[in-house]
Amino acid sequence: MGRVINTDSPAKERNQWRRTVAEALRHLMSKKELDDEAKDLAALVVIGLRGISDTIERTVEPWEKRNYYLKADRFRLEWEWSGGAAHRMEATIKADKWQELPAQLAELMPHFADIRITKLMRSPETWAGCYRVLMGK
Repeated sequence: MGRVINTDSPAKERNQWRRTVAEALRHLMSKKELDDEAKDLAALVVIGLRGISDTIERTVEPWEKRNYYLKADRFRLEWEWSGGAAHRMEATIKADKWQELPAQLAELMPHFADIRITKLMRSPETWAGCYRVLMGK
């Protein structure tokens, strides 16, 4: 019997969210004014950061079961920025303080610098309505 490969891993999900957020950041940085699409993109970034943050505990659970506590703690420290950034951006969006958003986006850029975007893969339907969803919660 061959080795079982899990195709729905937290790492795969995290990488998909990272790619989505990186593309949204690229779109946002090219925006000259705040319009509905920019609000949707900002909300998508928040949702993506939450998605990244949600994968952290699922990743470290198996390590902790094997008593790899140091590895799990290092991993948590490496990714703890995602939850805090999502919380700060969500608070900024909900408080309607859009002037603070560029600084927060600039803080995120180093975390996504390793993702090379040669071709945009996400369609505008990906972020359409994200602002409404975020504000509805």
